[in-house]
Amino acid sequence: MSALLQLTSVETDIAGSRILRGVTLAVNAGEVVALMGRNGVGKTTTLRTITGLLPVRAGTVTFDGQDLAKLAPDVRARAGIAYVPQGRDIFPHLTVEENLHVGLVVHRRGRASDKEGLERVYSLFPVLKEMLARKGGVLSGGQQQQLAIGRALLTKPKLLILDEPTEGIQPSIIDQIGDTLKKLKAPQAPADVFQRAAHDVQEIKQAVQLIKQEHSLAILLVEQYVDFCREVADRYYAMDRGAVVVSGAIASLTDEIVKKHLQV
Repeated sequence: MSALLQLTSVETDIAGSRILRGVTLAVNAGEVVALMGRNGVGKTTTLRTITGLLPVRAGTVTFDGQDLAKLAPDVRARAGIAYVPQGRDIFPHLTVEENLHVGLVVHRRGRASDKEGLERVYSLFPVLKEMLARKGGVLSGGQQQQLAIGRALLTKPKLLILDEPTEGIQPSIIDQIGDTLKKLKAPQAPADVFQRAAHDVQEIKQAVQLIKQEHSLAILLVEQYVDFCREVADRYYAMDRGAVVVSGAIASLTDEIVKKHLQV
């Protein structure tokens, strides 16, 4: 069976500098694949190449059997590729409900389908249903991430691409608790923020696991949080200097590989 997404010997340049150097990877329908590596090795460039935000210099990118080379980003999105970038790109001055409805207008499927899609999002992320009238900009980092993923799911994609979904909400990184504090309107004790961050990560993790169990779509995940990847991914690719240097089943991601290719 051919892969849903296939990159073969892909090279990509940015401002004349070679960033990707022969990247080859595949994502099959119904699986979660983690794309891992230190900062600056080309992970986000790989995602931007897949979505059409950067042109392919050499190699091929195919999706659902179709060569993506000449397709614009919006055409790729309508073909079934949903991308949640770093920073989430929610609309801060729109309410949660309004942000979600942006995802519905991509494909006009009718009220019944829209209601079904929204109920699925609410089942994955119950907090969103409780905060429909709140502006996106006042949500915590984890809640914004849930909103961004929920909005992407409403386009009913075949492939969901997540770039650092736990960025800024990793409970294992104490420095980021300060960043979370700054985003909150009401003052809270650091312990409360830590608990909130841990809860947000757990909500996102459970949603990814449930989607995988449903075999409803494929997920390509860029993530630095190794434990998160070990819990949700089926396979992994580790990058270094613009190329995939090791890959395999997630069970084969040993501490030695983590130390050699992932740790700073």
